[in-house]
Amino acid sequence: MLALHLFVNGLVTGCALGMVAISFSLVYSTTRIFHVAHAGVYTLGGYVAWSLVSRGVPAIAALCIAIAAATLLGAAIQHFLYRALERRHATHLVVLIASLGALAVIQNVIAAVYSPNILQFPLPWASRTLGFGGVTLTAAQALTIVAGLASYAGMMWFAHRTLLGKRIRAVASNPFLAEITRLKPADVHVIVIAIASAIVCLPGVLVPLDLGLQPYGGVTVLLTATIAMIAGGVGSISGAFLLSLVIAIVQNLSLLVIPGEWSIGITFFIFVIFMLFRPRGLFARA
Repeated sequence: MLALHLFVNGLVTGCALGMVAISFSLVYSTTRIFHVAHAGVYTLGGYVAWSLVSRGVPAIAALCIAIAAATLLGAAIQHFLYRALERRHATHLVVLIASLGALAVIQNVIAAVYSPNILQFPLPWASRTLGFGGVTLTAAQALTIVAGLASYAGMMWFAHRTLLGKRIRAVASNPFLAEITRLKPADVHVIVIAIASAIVCLPGVLVPLDLGLQPYGGVTVLLTATIAMIAGGVGSISGAFLLSLVIAIVQNLSLLVIPGEWSIGITFFIFVIFMLFRPRGLFARA
């Protein structure tokens, strides 16, 4: 029974991690920018929702406003920071450092406004338990699973069935050809980061419903999601989401045999071994 509970907890964590991974994969595969500031967008969404809920705004409305705020922040980072650096022909290292700087600014502003202490959402229903065949989940955990699966299905449909999704895939596949065929890659990059920011806001709000808010909590999440994206194959939505589930479930099940402080280290060790034999990722395309 303990193994089943750990498996389900891993599934919850994996769905949250999967939303971060597919959104980060969308950004990186299209723009080739290691968008570290994505962790700051993830964190900001939760705090915007918390501020609104604390003032009596309904939870659904707070979530929608938080998504809008995250979308605007992501688009602003691309337009005013990354595009400006691209015009100056900045190297990838310079862009990475700029993204780290943006992340530091976002995190420290949040810490200064809200304090670095853990904040809990004033929503009693989020901690109510639901029973599923002997497994107990909180309402927040159940919503995380639903949102994760819906985000994955929605991204697959969007990427393969919509005109904008095909345009994004074309830009990701060949930026030079996309430029000369007037697909406007610069505009696509803004749209991509805006979409990714909206997606990452979902776990940014749902996870703190269960675990609480902290200004610096997004970095570890993004790091693990990046590992899932690389192991799954850069550019593969399915690979990123599937490996997120695998990593989270392995971390939770490892608690059966090793102490909790070692679980993350074991996961990273498995990732290194995996990369030695499959460096392009599990679902990498030629």
